[in-house]
Amino acid sequence: MRDVRLREWRVRDAPAVLRAFEAPDLRTQAAWPVVTLKDAEGWIASWAGVGHAFAVTLDDVVVGNVAVVGIDAHDNGWVSYWVVPEARGRGVAVAATELLARWAFEERGLFRLELGHRTNNRASCRVATKAGFLPEGIERGKVRHDGLRYDVERHARLATDPPGADLGSMLRCVPGTP
Repeated sequence: MRDVRLREWRVRDAPAVLRAFEAPDLRTQAAWPVVTLKDAEGWIASWAGVGHAFAVTLDDVVVGNVAVVGIDAHDNGWVSYWVVPEARGRGVAVAATELLARWAFEERGLFRLELGHRTNNRASCRVATKAGFLPEGIERGKVRHDGLRYDVERHARLATDPPGADLGSMLRCVPGTP
């Protein structure tokens, strides 16, 4: 998808962030509730010094976020992504995650990128595999949301993996998940 671009977050993106976190499934993607413009500005500012977060734009409109954080001494980083509901199903998250991986490997010099998704989140699994992240295993009871514990499937992509490899056709996400 050629119209997907990554750029630094700007304070003036706060209204787009606020709208994004109104989506029920995105409300838990922030460390605190994002319910005001001030909260959204704080969310943008919170990325300073903790990693690299980029606004995902489609035709110059902010539609998501991709980030790599937790960069360690071994040149590993942790990837996260989200896309607003109205931009889903169009390859935006896959394109943005591929762009982030290319940037992390080529510009930041990382070697290994990891990500995880709840095993009941098939859409996130498809994004990961289509962006070239191989599944590596299940972390049982890893996260808690609304008092319930969920297993997480971990994926990773190495700098030496072939670029643009769509592993979705070769790999299944966790068998038996919806």
